[in-house]
Amino acid sequence: MNFRFAVEQTNKDPARLPNLTLGYHIYDSCGDPRKAVRSVLQILSEISSFCSCHCLCLTPSLQISYGATDPELSDRITFPYLFRTVPSDESNYSVMSKLLSHFGWTWVGIITSDDISGEREHQILAKYLSREGICIEFTLRINMNDLTPIQKKDDQMIQESSTSVIILCGTVTLLLIASLGHKGIIHDKTLILSPSWESVEDILYYQPEIFNCSLALVPRYHYDLDTPEMRGFLENSHPSNHPEDKLLEDIWMGFFYCLSEDQNKNDLYKYIYRYQPTLRNCTGQERITDLPYFRERYNSPRVHLAVDMMSRALHDMNMKLNEKSEEKREMGIYNHQLHLYLKRVKYRVKLGQTFSFDDKREYVTKYLIHSNFMASHEKVIKYSLGEFLPWAPLDQQLNITSTSVPWKTKDNKIPRAQCSDSCLPGQRKMPIPGAQSCCYGCIPCAEGEISNKTDSTSCIRCPDMEWPNKNKHQCIGRNADFLSYTKDLISIFISIASVLFFLVTQLILGVFISYRDTPIVRANNWGLSFLLLVSIKLSFLSVFLFLGRPVDITCMLRIITFGITFSIAVSSLLAKTIMVCVAFKATKPGSSWRKWLGVKLSNSVVLFCSSIQIIICMTWLAISPPFQELDIHTSPGTIIIQCNEGSAIGFYSVIGYMGLLAAVSFVLAFLARSLPDSFNEAKYITFSMLLFCSVWITMIPAYLSTKGKNTVCVEIFAILTSSVGLLACIFLPKCYIILLKPERNKKMNLLYKA
Repeated sequence: MNFRFAVEQTNKDPARLPNLTLGYHIYDSCGDPRKAVRSVLQILSEISSFCSCHCLCLTPSLQISYGATDPELSDRITFPYLFRTVPSDESNYSVMSKLLSHFGWTWVGIITSDDISGEREHQILAKYLSREGICIEFTLRINMNDLTPIQKKDDQMIQESSTSVIILCGTVTLLLIASLGHKGIIHDKTLILSPSWESVEDILYYQPEIFNCSLALVPRYHYDLDTPEMRGFLENSHPSNHPEDKLLEDIWMGFFYCLSEDQNKNDLYKYIYRYQPTLRNCTGQERITDLPYFRERYNSPRVHLAVDMMSRALHDMNMKLNEKSEEKREMGIYNHQLHLYLKRVKYRVKLGQTFSFDDKREYVTKYLIHSNFMASHEKVIKYSLGEFLPWAPLDQQLNITSTSVPWKTKDNKIPRAQCSDSCLPGQRKMPIPGAQSCCYGCIPCAEGEISNKTDSTSCIRCPDMEWPNKNKHQCIGRNADFLSYTKDLISIFISIASVLFFLVTQLILGVFISYRDTPIVRANNWGLSFLLLVSIKLSFLSVFLFLGRPVDITCMLRIITFGITFSIAVSSLLAKTIMVCVAFKATKPGSSWRKWLGVKLSNSVVLFCSSIQIIICMTWLAISPPFQELDIHTSPGTIIIQCNEGSAIGFYSVIGYMGLLAAVSFVLAFLARSLPDSFNEAKYITFSMLLFCSVWITMIPAYLSTKGKNTVCVEIFAILTSSVGLLACIFLPKCYIILLKPERNKKMNLLYKA
């Protein structure tokens, strides 16, 4: 009826094919390829079967199919003149696979017909399911020539299957449904229907328990036929108005059980439909609009669209030919170019969209996705879930607008169709040997890696400056590890100790300044003592360069400052030791050592020895200075902010030179330990150098075996211990005499001892 309505619309339109009338022949193949071939050979009509297309491809005759979905018909070489207003199975199952993937249904079953159509659709479906990472748990092929129920092993296979989603494809037939519905084996399964199954809505009512809450894909065109014109056309379609119309006579016989004037047709009906109601004389009040098959959703525009687009292409070609000369028209050079005009036919809708045939000559339209809720054996309620727009960007094609529809589950939630439980964020899939890819185990991400989505196949390594959180589903900033002023208690202790020892040193310096004219201060070389106290104070203050977040400048100043100040301190002790030895030699009558007495020798020793250390430090800074280093490998989840020496040779040269000075001072002081008591500062120098060397020799292996702030603590401990050792061994005995034994701080007492 849609076909006839489209032809009538075209002929009534004065602007369409002026001065021409569109005619037609209708042949029914009755599903038999032989009849289709015979019809093709008779009039080369547009018949939508695979065999007829093969015949028509031999001659340049245009075809528009409204029902053929075979993907092979998209071959432009074999079928150059075939168009269709219905999507192919390739398009249908591509959309279906995306729908399954959206709901997370990765473990499904397939029921199909055991024929060529079922096998072809199964292969196409399997291809697109594989692309979306969906696995097939089982495939059941129903023999269309066998009316017996499915075998026991197939029955058991479905009952034992873990999936709750089954795809129905292949040839649409009641035999398939009858085979499945005898025991209710799939009543608890959610069926996914292809457009070919959904287009035959009658089949839903035969087994409503099976099709209840099933999901279906339906091509949705840019217009429908529920219009006043279509309703008027149907109201006027009555055998009394068109007594010669055999099609209307067949409709009245098939649906209203009306007797025909042709007795042979009545006898044939009784023979074929022996179990149907008997024919009767109708009243004439029957109307085709009373039948649900000719109302609303049953009036798909596929057929109407095919006729309308064909008439538009004929009109465009006719207008083009009218512009040509009569001579060229008679040459017939345009006889076989109708398909070129059909390719250019476009529909433009109010929203600005354009609809036409694509490169495969399939009419591009959107899909509607709905759920079939079987309210009763005679009523189905269709709940809309969303739509699929083929022309939209890939991430916007599938739009699921609502899932609040009835589902075939106890809690009315979306069914689960997975072989394995989903891997949570922070985990990844682990393949199970011998199983399909959809069956897997879940293992936590490796150290330093995350997964931020469900069912991740692999984990993502965090950037160098970040680390996974506890659940391993997000990268967060690493914890910075350095000797902080505020976060580390030991930093407070070190700061207090450094300030305390600095103040003690300052107090001792103040005592020495106040008593600089006393014999004990003068006898121990006041200038060197002052320089030694200042260098010890700077050593205590240099500790603060080791605290806080290291930066390049503090890294350079740390060892350099400490190395130079300690070199000055040790050089001062070396000069003291040398001056003790020289002074003892100079006491002998006629000794030549008298000319070395004075401040020149001591100042020269300090300046020379310190200059070498300064040269070493400057060379180190010039070639490969220390710098800030971020260590992300030693401690997981932590950035150790530390100082890299830059040049290990430079670092050990500074430490080694201080050790050399300390060793020389120790040897000289040890040799001078037996001198008279008035000059016996060498004993204290010997002990202080012994302590100094012991601390730094012990520090080296501890320094090499620690990382981060522990290394800094080792360095600070060595600095504080060696500085306190110098301060205690050299100056505390003198302060004891100055402050507590002033009677011993007299020149006569010193000379007497000498």
